[in-house]
Amino acid sequence: METAGLYLHVPFCVRKCPYCNFYSVSATEEQLAAYTQAVCRNLAHDWVAEPVFIDTVYFGGGTPSLLSPGQIETILSAASDAFSLTADAEITLEANPATCTKEQLQALQAAGVNRLSLGVQSLAAEQLRRLGRLHSAQEAIQTVQDAVAAGFRNISCDVMLALPGQTQEQLAQTLQNLTALSIQHISAYLLKVEPGTPFAEAQVQQQCPTEDAAADLYLYTVQTLAQRGFLQYEISNFAKPGFASRHNTKYWKCVPYLGIGPSAHSYWQGKRFYVPSSVSDFLTQPVQTLVLVDETPGSRSEQIMLRMRLTEGVPRAWLADKQLWVQSLCRAGLLRETENDHIAMTPAGFLVSNAILAKLL
Repeated sequence: METAGLYLHVPFCVRKCPYCNFYSVSATEEQLAAYTQAVCRNLAHDWVAEPVFIDTVYFGGGTPSLLSPGQIETILSAASDAFSLTADAEITLEANPATCTKEQLQALQAAGVNRLSLGVQSLAAEQLRRLGRLHSAQEAIQTVQDAVAAGFRNISCDVMLALPGQTQEQLAQTLQNLTALSIQHISAYLLKVEPGTPFAEAQVQQQCPTEDAAADLYLYTVQTLAQRGFLQYEISNFAKPGFASRHNTKYWKCVPYLGIGPSAHSYWQGKRFYVPSSVSDFLTQPVQTLVLVDETPGSRSEQIMLRMRLTEGVPRAWLADKQLWVQSLCRAGLLRETENDHIAMTPAGFLVSNAILAKLL
């Protein structure tokens, strides 16, 4: 039987961060209840002709921790009814440290969530303020400690790099304080000022580190996290052994996943499609609208483009007609040969991955 992932987009936030361009709106208790019902209704839709095992479930957003533990449990029960959830399924919930209480974390763990992804972003007070975050550094640390006390043994924290005015000393302090906690995974992203966001309108990019300085911060992060046991397995992701995100790895390896919720994307039954970004439509329609993006995804070129995001790279044979380029990029320190005859990007290569892929494809 096929194994797949399930992604649930929770499009609600207390307040939208000025750098964020993901689809989200503010929510009432009534909307959260209606959303839960709509997700369950969609899960009950006939998505497959044959039984499918789901071994990863990911609540993304938005701020999924705005849903109550009871609503999360209801959705997971509906998912279990619709598909065959494996006994060892990785069930991730993204959470904002500002919206998590000790009691809520205990209830989420009891509801079946076994992996927590916390949007920490920084532990520098000045940076948290600039980012419009609702939590303090101490609140973020306390949330991690509360999650551990609640029984979570798989905790990820997001960190943002190349923030306005960010220094290496600030970043070093954040990484030092985070890695001292009982966490197993870190996602470290370079800030990208997206068009249409308040950051773009305020021309925040002018206050951010230069490209060279941003590259230095990235390479410093890779090196520092490796020294502390968090090994890079993808451009922006680092984990202790055995704790790479099983769900997100599906995206990069072209493994099927079904997306439920406004703006959710899917790679399902051999097609790629997405749901339009409209909460009102999703709440009122019997089944979510699907917009077809690609009828025949999974080409070799697409697989190379996605798998080269991973530090394991791709088989050398996949690049047989590009060996001169491969050798040249290896000499330049942007690609490397792995022990199992794969070609992969180096950390320096990840910084210019688009240019490398343009040559390889």
